[in-house]
Amino acid sequence: MLESYGYSVTTAESGAEAFDLLSANAFQLILLDVNLPDTTGLELCRELRRASQIPVIFASARADENDRISGFDIGGDDYLPKPYSMKELLSRVNALFRRTYGSADREKTVAFGDIVVNITMRTVTRGGKPVSLSLREFDLLAYLCCHINTAVSKETLLSEVWGAFSEVEPSTLTVHIRWLREKLEENPAAPRFIKTVYKVGYMLEVGG
Repeated sequence: MLESYGYSVTTAESGAEAFDLLSANAFQLILLDVNLPDTTGLELCRELRRASQIPVIFASARADENDRISGFDIGGDDYLPKPYSMKELLSRVNALFRRTYGSADREKTVAFGDIVVNITMRTVTRGGKPVSLSLREFDLLAYLCCHINTAVSKETLLSEVWGAFSEVEPSTLTVHIRWLREKLEENPAAPRFIKTVYKVGYMLEVGG
């Protein structure tokens, strides 16, 4: 149903499978059942929150007040009691996407200097000419674009771009930042936009 409304969906049958997927991929939202065959959704969310702030909607037949409070206290963003309608699920997913990432009803673009990043269409132009980025380069740039003028830690970038439980080395992030600078900055050795924040990480600095 979600795919029919334009979402790309990946499923996991267990907590272990979810951990594997989260180690290898960056997702934008998790619909998490509280009852799993090898763990609980609450425990999975607790582990997830140590590495990522990805939005989480709990789905559970356990709908009393204490269960809902536990879900929110542990880091959940919404709690959907079973049984629920597909219409309500879609509404909750859409609402959480809007709160987290902005409106999905219009294209989201970020412009700085002569660079235009269309996050919706996943395109980048510099001086009106297309810039070819790898999938991971674009994901990294898009994350920085969504947090303009905010220092983002290396740990957060690795978690949100490479996967919440990824074991990618920090040097991989450094290399991808260098590649972005080479493609987007007039002088990559003295970047105007993609700045290093000492002892923190990186920031896309625009204006000011």
